[in-house]
Amino acid sequence: MKRRRARECALQMLFQLEFSGEGPTEEFFNRFWQGRQEPPEVRAFAQELVRGTWDHRAEIDALLEQATEHWQLQRLAAVDRNILRFATYEILYREDIPPAVSIDEALEVAKKFSMRESAAFINGVLDRVARLAGKV
Repeated sequence: MKRRRARECALQMLFQLEFSGEGPTEEFFNRFWQGRQEPPEVRAFAQELVRGTWDHRAEIDALLEQATEHWQLQRLAAVDRNILRFATYEILYREDIPPAVSIDEALEVAKKFSMRESAAFINGVLDRVARLAGKV
């Protein structure tokens, strides 16, 4: 459950970063965590997801564009786009997390933060990402 909470925080941070144009600096993280009572392991995993997603966003976005085929990434809801981004980061770069777990966790975050229909769309896109990346 701690990793799910970290993914929820990562989503919120990525959403903020996308609209602020700011990068994931220590100052940004300090502001985000101010007033939040999250344990150190939640903070560490969330920040790792944000930094990794941010550092690889060009590659992640290119793969997502390929996986969504007839959708432009920038036309997706910002919440869905950022869920897809951090889950794609996990699939591509976190060998310690099976792709199926990354996909399931992304769906749970989507059910909490996005529209009901988004989970099915996200599931399909991430399944295709995993296949395109040779992870399944």
